[in-house]
Amino acid sequence: MTEFASLKAKVGKFSLANKTLLMPDMSHAGNKLIVATLASYGIEAHLLETYKGLQLGKQYTSGKECFPCQITLGDLLYHLKQEKVRLGDAFQPENYLYFMAEAGGPCRFGMYNKLHRIILDSLDGFSKIPIATITSVDSYALGGLLQPEVVTHFRRTAYIAVVIGDVLDRMLWRTRPYEKETGQAEDYFQEALDIMYREMESHGRRKRFRKILDTLEAVVRKARDLIDPTIPPKPLIGMVGEIYLRSHRQSNQDLIKLLESHGGETVNASIAEWLNYTSYDNMQKARKEVVHALRQRNLRSLHQHFKDWLSNRVDLTYQYFRLDQVYRRVRKHLPIHGDHRINKIEKQLDNDRLFSFQVGTEAGLSIGGALEYCLHGFDGIVNVFPFTCMPSTMCSAILKPILDRMNIPYIDAAYDGTYQPNLEAIVRTFMYQASQHQQNRIARRQLSVVRSPLFKSFKPQKPK
Repeated sequence: MTEFASLKAKVGKFSLANKTLLMPDMSHAGNKLIVATLASYGIEAHLLETYKGLQLGKQYTSGKECFPCQITLGDLLYHLKQEKVRLGDAFQPENYLYFMAEAGGPCRFGMYNKLHRIILDSLDGFSKIPIATITSVDSYALGGLLQPEVVTHFRRTAYIAVVIGDVLDRMLWRTRPYEKETGQAEDYFQEALDIMYREMESHGRRKRFRKILDTLEAVVRKARDLIDPTIPPKPLIGMVGEIYLRSHRQSNQDLIKLLESHGGETVNASIAEWLNYTSYDNMQKARKEVVHALRQRNLRSLHQHFKDWLSNRVDLTYQYFRLDQVYRRVRKHLPIHGDHRINKIEKQLDNDRLFSFQVGTEAGLSIGGALEYCLHGFDGIVNVFPFTCMPSTMCSAILKPILDRMNIPYIDAAYDGTYQPNLEAIVRTFMYQASQHQQNRIARRQLSVVRSPLFKSFKPQKPK
């Protein structure tokens, strides 16, 4: 079989039944809860141990690829080699199924699974492992992977798993900078993740969402006790950028923790935000096609594109409903930061003057999301991305001058697996600027209160 034939025959939508699904780790909490959701549907999935196989990933790549491509390839090869040693002659590569999603547009992410396929085919014993994929082009449709009757239910349950993973991350970022004892928040995060894993595994397929959210609410309520109320609010840092690097702690060298060590409180863009974006973007594309079909009086095309529009509209409505439901219940107990609405992010792009969602990639989300952070009183922005990442480089070129005019601190954090000796000095300087911005923001707010007519009309009563 030629390489090109292999790309078609062994990369696609394969049934997950009776296979061990190998999933790369990105956002650990969300990925682990998706594995639990798969288990509830009777699918055996394994979350790959991450970053231990980085040298393997680099060994089989040229260095011109995106850093996440090297990490995910290394994780896969490391696991397969370990399995081969563990099982010996009982190792059967056809029993495994590797999962690697893809996207359209100019981002190189869409080529990861093709390169992974070529490398697996070149290695003895691994050529029989198929690669299952889903794509953002159709909002990650699952047809072909699961039985048709469970596809919709699984998608909705998996979305809730992603949102809960985001909430657990934000619980950690909200409590760790203010914890009473060092390490408490991190330990509790792991405990909370184990609790929610069991909940998703037990109740996911049965759609007992009320029971799952009751447990999540109890978990978050307990997390509130970790916070030392005597610690004053810290500068708020918003993180945007390429989804893998900003979500994967090992590859970004635990940047959030580094920012916290220099006095910040950080909020990273969520995984659910990207899922909402794909539904929103595909809905807008279908809407334009509907208008075009009406002008052309093409009824067949009109019918198909209207179905696409309606499907994505229903998905987005459901996603926002669940997102609001989860955050509303959690924020009764802990004031974590909520998610941005995608249409508000798009409005920040100033009628496509700054950037356009039509270009694709995460650049539009990063630019609009950063400006949304600024609108909500954040004190600094960090753009995290793989070295040479084109969308994030565009984002940097657009954001830098805008935030400079707004007097909001901004840094780029590019990673390629090497350690930057000056990174801590850059972060320390950045956090000093963010601290100054926070002080100025608080002073302006106090001054506006003093100048308000309501304050001026207030006259304290003399003591009798």
